[in-house]
Amino acid sequence: MPSPVITRAFWLRQLHLWHWVSSAVCLVGMVLFAVTGITLNHAGAIEARPEVTEIETVLPDGLLAALEEGAGDGAPLPEPVRAWLSAELGVRAGARSAEWSPSDVYLSMPRPGGDAWLSIDFGSGEVFVEHTDRGWIAFLNDLHKGRSTGAAWSWFIDVFAIACVVFCLTGLMLLQFHARGRPSTWPMVGLGLVVPLVLILLFIH
Repeated sequence: MPSPVITRAFWLRQLHLWHWVSSAVCLVGMVLFAVTGITLNHAGAIEARPEVTEIETVLPDGLLAALEEGAGDGAPLPEPVRAWLSAELGVRAGARSAEWSPSDVYLSMPRPGGDAWLSIDFGSGEVFVEHTDRGWIAFLNDLHKGRSTGAAWSWFIDVFAIACVVFCLTGLMLLQFHARGRPSTWPMVGLGLVVPLVLILLFIH
């Protein structure tokens, strides 16, 4: 049976290993989320000047016919139309669901830090695109909130959150191991719990 000293040394090595690995995984993400936590908390004081770009053009006749053939409730724009929008206007419509009506089709294209939409008139073939850019701070804030970021970023947030939990729990266990020689350990941990609890009880209604 292993001695307590060996057991303690083993668990210390494991905790240090998991602590530094999890900190390495979540380091950049934690800095990003901490900074954007400040910018979101002071969003009203940070002036934003959205830049709006508008494009008007006409869809070629052949593509207009393909567009009308592909019309359907919630259907995406036909592939030839999406390819033309990307090549000619730099608009990446993707396979998003569009809103179809008897007279036109409307496609919303939200993204982090901005917004975009386009409409195509069936009668005239007129294409209207509006693109709004709210700046890099809004972009980072939307990354923090997961707004219009897609599935890949959503998975990243989940993995990052798990790494943060591992980082915190292993840190707590390391505090337990070293608390005997550091009398201020648990008062500081308790302070981290009491301060937000008091603020919630007294100042948040």
